[in-house]
Amino acid sequence: MPVETRIENGIGVIVFSNPPLNPISATAGIPQALREAVIALDAHPDVTALVLASDGRMFSAGADIAEFNGDAATIAGPIRGLCATLDGLAKPVVTAIQGGALGGGLELALSTDYRLATPDARLGLPEVTLGLIPGAGGTQRLPCRIGIAQAVKLITTGTTVSATAAQAMGLVDDVVTGDVRAAAITFARTLSGRRRSRDTAPATDGAAEALATARAQAAQGAPGDAARAAVEAIETGMRDGFDAGLAAEYRLFDQLLVSEPARGLRHQFLAERAVARVPGLEALEKPQPVRAVALIGSGTMGTGIALAVAQAGLPVTVIDSTEAALARSRATVASTIARAVERGRLSLEAGAAQEGRIRFSSDMADVRGADLVIEAVFEDMGVKKTVFEALDRLADPGTILASNTSTLDVDQIAAFTSRPQDVIGTHFFSPANIMRLLEVVRGARTAPATLARAMGFAKQIRKVGVVSGVCDGFIGNRMFEEYLRQAYFLLEEGALPQQVDAAMEAFGMAMGPLRTMDLAGQDIGWSIRKRRAVEQPDRPYSRIPDLICEMGRFGQKTGAGYYLYGKGGKGEVDPAIDALVVEESKRLGLTRRAISDDEIVERCVFALVNEGARILDDKIAYRPLDIDTVWVCGYGFPRFRGGPMFYADRVGLPRVLERIAAFASGYQGWAWETAPLLRRVASTGLSSLNGDAA
Repeated sequence: MPVETRIENGIGVIVFSNPPLNPISATAGIPQALREAVIALDAHPDVTALVLASDGRMFSAGADIAEFNGDAATIAGPIRGLCATLDGLAKPVVTAIQGGALGGGLELALSTDYRLATPDARLGLPEVTLGLIPGAGGTQRLPCRIGIAQAVKLITTGTTVSATAAQAMGLVDDVVTGDVRAAAITFARTLSGRRRSRDTAPATDGAAEALATARAQAAQGAPGDAARAAVEAIETGMRDGFDAGLAAEYRLFDQLLVSEPARGLRHQFLAERAVARVPGLEALEKPQPVRAVALIGSGTMGTGIALAVAQAGLPVTVIDSTEAALARSRATVASTIARAVERGRLSLEAGAAQEGRIRFSSDMADVRGADLVIEAVFEDMGVKKTVFEALDRLADPGTILASNTSTLDVDQIAAFTSRPQDVIGTHFFSPANIMRLLEVVRGARTAPATLARAMGFAKQIRKVGVVSGVCDGFIGNRMFEEYLRQAYFLLEEGALPQQVDAAMEAFGMAMGPLRTMDLAGQDIGWSIRKRRAVEQPDRPYSRIPDLICEMGRFGQKTGAGYYLYGKGGKGEVDPAIDALVVEESKRLGLTRRAISDDEIVERCVFALVNEGARILDDKIAYRPLDIDTVWVCGYGFPRFRGGPMFYADRVGLPRVLERIAAFASGYQGWAWETAPLLRRVASTGLSSLNGDAA
């Protein structure tokens, strides 16, 4: 049974269970069963108070996001009815919160009179991160508990708070060490049937300022619809009373539920959890966690990876043959941790512990004892060969040997060893201690157990691990190549760098393609293009980025790339680059034309979609959602659009194919050969790469 009840010396105890995170799932019947239970116990003559609790490590993570593609009445109706019933009870209710109460879980707790929580509990209403607002009374009940100013901040930012902070603001009545359910029963016995009034007017101190700040932040965000709706619901309750505010909240939630941003955010929320479920690994036993890591190479990437590993509480040895390089790495580690301490992100003790977990060595033999060795040396196959031959001799049997490569052939790297089953690719994104994505590259001979343990390691260091097969560029960089190709061709035809970047940033990209290359380093792309010119002479690039590199303009690190960079690091438009672009069009014999922002977006994004479909056909990615997660977590694709493949589904494959055909008839149309998968899906009458019927 999802809900069990009992009476303990006059206290009605209600316990629900929906493991592992106890979502208040209407499909599972949780709110419906809870409502029946509270009505029955409220009417029982021997009961003086009720305790609401759950089994497991968390009180409730909220609603079941997987249900949110249904209609609002089905999703939200049962929990709204439960909360309204709790409002009308004759007897007080105490909620026992362990682990956390989030979203609908906190809304349920807010509908009760008192809340006790364990010290490790976190509480919050994070619905805005899914493009929604609280939909079961949270915008009205939270202000009544903690005042409008604090409630506005929590609701419009989706921030969660600790149990201690929740108690300080009045959201939690007590923080309990030990058995919180037993403590709640004891507490309930002291109430003598006293209820806490639910008609308490919210405190309005600082409300005007908090609401103004929330509106300003919503105007800057993309999208800001959810935050603006939350402000509207809260203001309605302030002005017209609780019931009117509740009606406004329900109406706004129902509207947002079917909005495109909410659909995209839900998709990506679920996708980031689904990528960890790797096809073919389901029958394996849970892999042993990685206990110690060794890193070969102390450059920018190696140092960043070391910080990421240490932040996760694991010991790591950074190995480099050059003492000067090790000294630079040690200094970078110390300064990075010191900044985190200064900014309050780490305590002094935690910073010292983190720094203490990183050891430096010039002896390659110090890889012994590590469960995982990550090579992070220069992106050159000859250098990789030297390192992996040494690792084959020195690393313990069964140690995972990982190459942090962004483009090179992991199968060729594995062939440098006598144990290809233990070799895998780990493509970190820079800065590695901050970026969330980790492409885990499975080789042709990588053992399933090695892949499973590498994916477990990604979770250990708080990365979103996505499995990729072996190809030039894997998932992300292979697609990025086609994205950039179109950006460069757009320059040749009539656009200027600032227009291309502005159009893509207005679409929602964290940074336009040309600004991205200035940040990454134009010389990196130049090196790749030189190699590709030999390997793929039939797929030429524009000469524009090479011309910029020949001027010694490698981006932010040299103070100039497509843009000029001063002390603040903000790129300024350079007329000299505009002139270079125009001159290259002239050399090519092209008459420059006006190009709309819509065309820029379609060409850049549909180039991603087309190459993504090829990646699926080539079995490099398992599912469209893997591609979406790579691009959202690693390349700044707008989260509220769900990722390029989901975005194509929402636009509609017929529209995507129509535009690809139009581009194929235009300038450099050879780059628009339609991916077979797109044609196959469209020919079956399906509207989506995920298999949804048209």
